[in-house]
Amino acid sequence: MTEEQLKNKSVFRYNVSFYYQSTIIYFVAFALYLIIRGQFVEGYYTVITKDPIIYFFGIIVIVSVVALLYNIYRNRYIEFNNEGIAFGDRFKSKVIRKDQIVEIKISKRIERRFPGLKLVRLKLKNRIRPIIIILSDYENDDELLKRFSKLKDELKKTNV
Repeated sequence: MTEEQLKNKSVFRYNVSFYYQSTIIYFVAFALYLIIRGQFVEGYYTVITKDPIIYFFGIIVIVSVVALLYNIYRNRYIEFNNEGIAFGDRFKSKVIRKDQIVEIKISKRIERRFPGLKLVRLKLKNRIRPIIIILSDYENDDELLKRFSKLKDELKKTNV
C-alpha cells in the first residue's frame, strides 16, 4: 500500500470470520449426525430425540450462533488518528494518546510455539501491565502491523 492509502485506512475492524466458520462447521456436523442417526420407518424419516449427542451438538450450535451474533453486535475496532490509538466498540471508545505510550514491542513473525501469531505490546505510563494486541484478530493485519511500526518510529523520534 502507498503512504496515502495507509493514511486513509485508519480503522481496523475485529475479524469475525472465525465465528462464521466455526458456526458453519458445527451446524454441518450437527446436520450430518441427525441424518446418520435418524431412522426410516415405513417411508417416513424420524429423528431419535433420546440421543444425548444430539442435545450436545444442538447446544454447541446454539452457543456458536450466540457468540457470532454477540461479536457482530459488539463491532470492535482499532482506530489510528492524530492523537493516538482508539480502541472501541459499539458501546464505548478508549483513546490512548501518543504521549501516554512508553514503548511499542512488535513480536517477530517466526516464533516456535505459534508461528502465525503476531503480537503488539503497548507499554503505557499509567498502567503496570502492557496492552497486548493480537494482529490476526483484526482485518487487514498486515496494514495494521505497518501502522504500529509507523507509530513506533514516530515515538522513537519524539523520545530521542
